[in-house]
Amino acid sequence: MFCQMLKGALMRQKGKLSMIAFTMALGVSLATAMLGVMMDVGDKVNQELKTYGANLSVVPRGTSFLSELYELEEEDGEDTAPNAANAQKAEKYLAEDELVKMKMIFWAFNIVDFAPFLETAAVVGGQPVTLVGTWFDKHLDLPTGESVDTGMKRLKSWWDVTGEWCRDDEDGAMLGQNLAAKLGLKAGDFFEAATPDGAGRKRLEVRAIVNSGGKEDDQAFVPLRLVQDMSNRPGLVQRVDVSALTTPENDLARRAAQDPNSLSRKEWDTWYCTAYISSIAYQIEEVVTGSRAKPVLQVAESEGAILRKTQLLMLLLTVLSLICSALAISNLVTASVMERSSEIGLLKAIGATGAAVALLILTEIVLTSMLGGTAGYFVGLGFAQIIGRTVFGSAIAVKGLVVPLVAILVLLVTLLGSLPAVRMLLSLRPTEVLHGR
Repeated sequence: MFCQMLKGALMRQKGKLSMIAFTMALGVSLATAMLGVMMDVGDKVNQELKTYGANLSVVPRGTSFLSELYELEEEDGEDTAPNAANAQKAEKYLAEDELVKMKMIFWAFNIVDFAPFLETAAVVGGQPVTLVGTWFDKHLDLPTGESVDTGMKRLKSWWDVTGEWCRDDEDGAMLGQNLAAKLGLKAGDFFEAATPDGAGRKRLEVRAIVNSGGKEDDQAFVPLRLVQDMSNRPGLVQRVDVSALTTPENDLARRAAQDPNSLSRKEWDTWYCTAYISSIAYQIEEVVTGSRAKPVLQVAESEGAILRKTQLLMLLLTVLSLICSALAISNLVTASVMERSSEIGLLKAIGATGAAVALLILTEIVLTSMLGGTAGYFVGLGFAQIIGRTVFGSAIAVKGLVVPLVAILVLLVTLLGSLPAVRMLLSLRPTEVLHGR
């Protein structure tokens, strides 16, 4: 009997139920899109921010990190080659051949790009110049059999470059725009760079002019091997800039950054196996001898703040869309109950309880909402892909957790939206309704 009455009610209320299904589909489509993007936005936001520079700086433990951070010059002749008689100076460099180990740590795939740097003083046309040796587009073969391409071309992709990027196997240079103007050089010109004592000389071609808006505009970038040869520091680098995909810091990560040994075993495992910037830095220090990896705080903190605000915005949009759906459903169900007041009064008059009639109405609404919610879910998946392609330039991964969340939200919105109508239904008196009052 209940099923027959339900079928009859569904057939008679096609118009109203279609509007309820459509309303639910709209709300669920937006909620699905926002939830899908919110769950996948972490990597997308991080990937976008990676194009604006490194968030980790790796330096030798023998070098003061403050000196590196504020670019203070060392006054102990660090351009002199380290040897067995001068172990202290040797501590101020990292071994170039160990850098490949950064792609072999637990979070290797989260390290997007990295590039080493080695500076030396030089003279060009009688003018003092800072030569910066680096990797431009370095191909590395890993001991695991895999390979990776990294370097400045990817790490500094946001630079405004006039000309062509240098290659690591040529004698070329990329000049900052201020330095190029000072020396009167342009792309295609040749110049000779020499060490202050004249012991090392190189004839270089200007491959490009760089506009970075920072200190790089006053420097000359050349292949790393050239600076190593000119300064007699083979196989050594001064620092490495690393761009890594990270998870926003929390209390656990901040405590670990202060002292990893203060964590319990369970906390340590959680921290080590989560892509916090502090855990990635710790793992780099484990594999690169004598290294000290420190987050570039401004970049790392900005990533976390932007990610949290983006996720909060999407959560607010989801909540607002569901509130609007609940209000619309409340109005539609209330109007339906008022139109069917005579039918409801008759059911109560012949013995139906208020709970039985309420169950019938709620079953109609829930079935309709589930139908609309299912359609809205698939439409929302399409919206999520549009957002991903438009904003982030990549697809949004479909998360299995979204399905039960959407189902729960549909049920909650339907029940909350139906409450006013159910209260009205329970208060209806058969005698008053059937007599037209």
